[in-house]
Amino acid sequence: MNELTKAEEQVMQYVWKLEKAFLKDIVEQFPEPKPAYTTISTVVRVLVKKEFLKFKTYGKIREYYPSVSKDTYFKRHMKEVIGNFFSGSPSKFALFFANNEDLNLTEMEKMKQMLEDKIEKLKANNE
Repeated sequence: MNELTKAEEQVMQYVWKLEKAFLKDIVEQFPEPKPAYTTISTVVRVLVKKEFLKFKTYGKIREYYPSVSKDTYFKRHMKEVIGNFFSGSPSKFALFFANNEDLNLTEMEKMKQMLEDKIEKLKANNE
């Protein structure tokens, strides 16, 4: 799976949200001032070439839909971030956020609860 540029990722965010869309639908998602229609069309063509988007043709019009789910892309992207910046260690990644001064007690408690829930689920599956 190829990496997405910022522009490609923005288009993909809109297509993931819409689930399927014609080019005009994608253009409408952009805030003002909207990029040129031809610019977005070019990005969509690149996404088709990179196999992130597929399409159905209705005459001369194409309806685009994602061939890669947002979840699949996000997981792969996060795996690369963890590999590149945290020596492949999810624990170091979690510790980075735990040490981040922007997290308040409530957010830390939520993280702790989610980890405890996941641990209990794994234990239940192993029994």
